[in-house]
Amino acid sequence: MSAEAAAVSPTQASPGAAAPGVRRRAIFSWCLYDWANSPYITLITTFVFSTYFTQGVAPNPEKGAAWWGWTMGASAIVIALLSPALGAIADRGGRRKPWLFVLSLVIAAGSLLLWWAKPGGGSVALSLVCVAVSIIAFEISMSFYNAMLPGIVKPTHIGRVSGWGWGLGYLGGLSCLALALFLFIQPETPPFGLDKKTAEHVRSVGPLVAIWLVVFSLPLFLFTPDIAGERLPPGRAIREGLKQLADTVREVRQYKQIVRFLIARLMFMEGINTLFTFGGIYAAAVFGLAQNEIIMFGILLNVTAAAGAFGFAWMDDLVGSKPTILLGVVAIFLLGIPLLLITSTLWFWILGAGIGLFFGPVQAAARSLMARMAPPDKETEMFGLLTLSGKAISFLGPITVATVIDLTGDQRLGMATVLPYIFVGAVIMLTVKAPRQPRAA
Repeated sequence: MSAEAAAVSPTQASPGAAAPGVRRRAIFSWCLYDWANSPYITLITTFVFSTYFTQGVAPNPEKGAAWWGWTMGASAIVIALLSPALGAIADRGGRRKPWLFVLSLVIAAGSLLLWWAKPGGGSVALSLVCVAVSIIAFEISMSFYNAMLPGIVKPTHIGRVSGWGWGLGYLGGLSCLALALFLFIQPETPPFGLDKKTAEHVRSVGPLVAIWLVVFSLPLFLFTPDIAGERLPPGRAIREGLKQLADTVREVRQYKQIVRFLIARLMFMEGINTLFTFGGIYAAAVFGLAQNEIIMFGILLNVTAAAGAFGFAWMDDLVGSKPTILLGVVAIFLLGIPLLLITSTLWFWILGAGIGLFFGPVQAAARSLMARMAPPDKETEMFGLLTLSGKAISFLGPITVATVIDLTGDQRLGMATVLPYIFVGAVIMLTVKAPRQPRAA
């Protein structure tokens, strides 16, 4: 008997959070995928490779930042276009794991190829193509991954399991970031004969992320059941999936609360994501943090975000996803105001840690709220729309910040433009009518 068949054996007891017929290891394996894929964001797009590209691969930092920004923007457009359609196709095709498996391989391959992104201008195209393809695969994969949650977890435990997944994700990003920093980047003599002159100690983060993803994603593919309803041949699944997507758009009035939630999330996540995107730049320009200090700040953010995701997971199931989201969004807004006014580096670290603490619960509770609100036959499609709500206007925040900084030369004023996004998102979120919270066992 295969591991998957064993995992869904009807004779198997269903303890704790698990849905009937699902083993505990299936849930842990699902959560572990967050641990497996989070280093891609932490090391490739946020703290390590992005900085290396602008400083070492591109002809100069200004061109590097511009090219990186355009690549992120173009990727966001592709993600916004593909996520709902592929989600609809997967709902009709039935299984999510084959899609997730292929997309995971694309992420790993794109990361691995970054090893050949050597210093100088000759690797610009390679770097940007690999990053663009892999980040598109990453974001789309999350639609399929998230949609597996309702099939393996009791409705009363969706919030806490979602929080456990996010928490493991932050810890995975933290662990891999610390490993890269202390084993490869910081030592005077890196291991394995890595040559600092050709930036091999930095380029090694690509293979590291690829290996990490492949190894730690295996339990999901081996032990987490792919519970699906209707299963159609690929051609028919594509036709009916696209028709389903078109029907969903036409019948959007039937999902008023989901649409309202997606609009709210679109707004507050645009502000929060932009805050994190420019966090390292802001820290260096305003508070004078060095590169190693910025990486340590990234580690701190991952620690506090993981603590928040784990700690508030119980609140999600106890009082609901909506109150958890509102608490996190309002807290980030209130902490962001003094962050733009202070001059003390110590207070920058303290307030930044506070923002990280509430960032985790916002992400986790948004996922669990969608799991509760989505119609049973449209889960993957709705998670595709959830991804879309985080990407549809993802270019606006960075462009707004960059334009204000360019016009005024004031980093603080530029960063202040993220607060209206967060505020408007919180106000809209207040009007969302969330489904009644099931009582936890």
